Amino acid sequence: MSEPTAPLPSVETRVTISVDAMGGDLGPATVVAGIAKSAQKNPNLHFLVFGPASELKPLITKRKLTARCDIRDVRDVVRMEDKPSHVMRHGKGTSMWAAIEAVRDGEAQAVVSCGNTGALMAVSMIRLRKLPGIFRPAIACLWPSRNPGGFNVMLDVGADIRADAKDLLQYAIMGASYARNGLGLSRPRIGLLNVGTEETKGRTEIREAHDLIEDISHDANFEFIGFVEGGDIPSNRVDVIVTDGFTGNIALKTGEGTATLIREFLHEGFRATPLSRIAALLAMTSLRRLSKRTDPRRVNGGVFLGLNGTVVKSHGSADATGVSSAIKLAVRLAESSFNEQLAARVASFNPGRQDGPNKTAEAAGKEQA
Repeated sequence: MSEPTAPLPSVETRVTISVDAMGGDLGPATVVAGIAKSAQKNPNLHFLVFGPASELKPLITKRKLTARCDIRDVRDVVRMEDKPSHVMRHGKGTSMWAAIEAVRDGEAQAVVSCGNTGALMAVSMIRLRKLPGIFRPAIACLWPSRNPGGFNVMLDVGADIRADAKDLLQYAIMGASYARNGLGLSRPRIGLLNVGTEETKGRTEIREAHDLIEDISHDANFEFIGFVEGGDIPSNRVDVIVTDGFTGNIALKTGEGTATLIREFLHEGFRATPLSRIAALLAMTSLRRLSKRTDPRRVNGGVFLGLNGTVVKSHGSADATGVSSAIKLAVRLAESSFNEQLAARVASFNPGRQDGPNKTAEAAGKEQA
């Protein structure tokens, strides 16, 4: 049975999302399937889809998305193994580069890509540029938690492996702004990830960041609860977890791997014997609820904070549901004018640093490499 045709958005209300269709591990068919899911749920969406037209046109036609998608014929692709520094020098003809350019030129309100994270950050920095006063952009992700809204925010989870005290301060400011717009929290609680909650624990820059964040918390309208540990990341004690990209990325990948392992163990356990299969049938509703709460596809999409444009990085291995989740996040941020609000917030609390604004995108690309 053919899928229903996605309804057309009106020009006055539509949101345009730029999509790099070629960056995912599962190919453009999966990305287009994710676009179809999003288009069906949201009639106000329009898409600029970047990649070889010969591959994209049949996929988009099959999904009856011709009226909802503008295909931009781009032949080259950024591969997962490509170094960011190489992409910055030779990537102008790629789907990733062109998709980011659409946001820079005002054709789209946000860009979504499943491609190489380092290359995506490097190209975004040189084409969109950093917001005034930003030292290092950060990637923020949503983490399943016991909070009423179901999620916490954590940043940085991989934009830059280094962060000094003033970087962590800016991450706290940006994370608080993201929590207000993404989670609807008027006064988010900020925690600084450390190896212990005692004030004497941790590296020097973390202890310095503790004092800086505490000093501005009242004026910045967030609650700083101090140091938090790894076990607090999914808890209801905190709304935003601040850390450097090295630690954050390891924590993120560990959490995703653990969630997958638990689901696999449950699946194996309930299939082990005839009695356990009966037990699985009796527990089916609870198991589905658990699977949904721990499904990383539901929170797929890391947001690049601190740039002059909204960039959402989807997992490279995302399926159609994951791609659709990343698009949903991009739309929510675009509709809330999040980037403009973030720029104003950062400008109000800019601690200043001589070396920050002079950091080039090429240097950032080398760090990512």
